[in-house]
Amino acid sequence: MEILAELRRQGNRVPVLILTARDTTGDIIRGLNSGGDDYITKPFDMGELLARCKAMVRRTYDRPDPVVRIGELSVDTSSRLVTLRGQRVTLSAMEYRLLEYLVLRAGQIVSKAEIIEHLYDFNAETFSNVVEVYISTLRRKLDVDPEQSLIHTIRGLGYVLGGVSK
Repeated sequence: MEILAELRRQGNRVPVLILTARDTTGDIIRGLNSGGDDYITKPFDMGELLARCKAMVRRTYDRPDPVVRIGELSVDTSSRLVTLRGQRVTLSAMEYRLLEYLVLRAGQIVSKAEIIEHLYDFNAETFSNVVEVYISTLRRKLDVDPEQSLIHTIRGLGYVLGGVSK
């Protein structure tokens, strides 16, 4: 709790979910008042933990609604349902993770290194073209009209979903 309180005093806003066996009301109050964003006690249900983590991510990206819409693309981050123009789009698990990451950062340039860090652990091979392959696959599934591409390559910088924010 002391470390968390110090992080908050320093202005660090990283989302924190406290996972502990301490389950008294006083413990919960101390955890949340120390700067915790959520608190869950052991034993816990994995589904509940996952739902709480997803909710924290939505709040971090200032998206309280689990459904994110960009033009005619709709991504439900809760059910992992992706639709384009009302039609379901079937994605592999990795394609979905990449799309969700881009959607939550829509309008921002996301570097290849950031994508690799998000999709893989620290031991991942960073010199391969796996990101380009997944981007290409997503484009084939999402860009029905080449004139209205959803995913843009910003040469030397990375990728952006939608337009680039100023």
